[in-house]
Amino acid sequence: MPSIDIDTEEGRIESLRRMLTIREFDTRAGERFADGEIPGFVHLYVGEEAVGVGACAALEEDDYITSTHRGHGHCIAKGLDPKLMMSEIYGKRDGYCNGKGGSMHIADVDSEMLGANGIVGAGPPLGTGAALSISQKGEDRIALSFLGDGAVAQGQVHEAVNLASTWDLPVVFLIENNQYGEGTAVSDQHNAKNLSDTAAAYDIPGINVDGMDITAVNEAVTEARKRARNGEGPTLIEAETYRFHGHFEGDQELYRDEEEVEDWRKRDPIDTFSERLIERDELSEEELGEMREDIEMEIEDAIEYAKNADDPTPDEAYEDMFSQRVPDIDLFVEQANARADGGTRGGEF
Repeated sequence: MPSIDIDTEEGRIESLRRMLTIREFDTRAGERFADGEIPGFVHLYVGEEAVGVGACAALEEDDYITSTHRGHGHCIAKGLDPKLMMSEIYGKRDGYCNGKGGSMHIADVDSEMLGANGIVGAGPPLGTGAALSISQKGEDRIALSFLGDGAVAQGQVHEAVNLASTWDLPVVFLIENNQYGEGTAVSDQHNAKNLSDTAAAYDIPGINVDGMDITAVNEAVTEARKRARNGEGPTLIEAETYRFHGHFEGDQELYRDEEEVEDWRKRDPIDTFSERLIERDELSEEELGEMREDIEMEIEDAIEYAKNADDPTPDEAYEDMFSQRVPDIDLFVEQANARADGGTRGGEF
C-alpha cells in the first residue's frame, strides 16, 4: 500500500482512517479472545495508534519495519490487510503466516513488515541487520524498529544501536513508552529521566516526542529518515504514549489506578486528531460517523472471513521450516519422529 503524505488533507484523512481501523481491529480482537474464539494471547494497541500511524506515514512504501509483541497496530499502519491479519490470529491457513504465527508473530516480507516478535527487544537487531543489507546493496530505503520501554534494558537492543551507530546504518529506533513494562512502571525500570537520553552513549540524536500526537511523531520520524538516508546514521526516538487496556487481554491491571487511565484517555489520539480535522473543515461529524461505520463493517467482514477460513492440516506443520524444500522431506519427518520417540539421534537429512 502506498505511503501516506500527512502534510496533505487526503493524507490526514487516511491517517485517521488507519488509526480508527487499528482501534476497531484490536477492540474486536480483544472481545473475540475473551469469548474464547482466538487461541493464544492478544496484546492490544488501543491508545497507541498515533505512534504506529504517525511513524509509518513518514516512511516510503519499501522501507522496512520490525515490530513487537504488540504488533497489530504496526501491521495496519504499514498497510497490511486486516482480513489476512485476523485469519492469522485465528490460526487459519489464509493468514499471513498460514496460521502458524498468531498474534505475536504476524509478518509479511512482501510489505517489508519483517515481523512482530514475542521476544522483548528482538526487533532492533533485525532492524540493524536490515539496515546493513540496505547499506551493502546501496539501496534508497531505511529500516525502522519499534520497541517498548521495557526493551530498553535488554542487552541486544544496545548491541544493535551500538553497531548501527558505529557503522552509520540507515535505521530509526522508535521506543513506544506506554509507561509500563508489563506491570512495572517505567520509573521503577530505568534511572534515566527520558529513555531517549540513552542515545548519548552512542553519539546519536535522542528525541522525545508526544506519542499521543500523530503529527509530532510523524515530524520526528520524517527528520530521522532524512538523516538516515543522508548517511548520518541512526536516530533514537522516544514517543510517550499509553495503552488503554492491560498488558494483555485479561490483565487485571492491579499495578495502576483507574484515575490514571482516565487522565490518559482524555488525550485519546483519535479524538484529538479527528477534532483537529473537524476544526480545519477537512472532515465533518457526519463523515467521521460514516468512516467509523465503514471500518466497523470492514472488521466484521474480516472476522467472518477468518472464522470461515480453512484450518491448516497436521501435515502442514513441517512446511515453511526452510527457505527451500529439503531434498527428502519424508526422510526428515521420519527421523524427527524417531528422535521424538526416543529413537536414534542425529542422522543425515
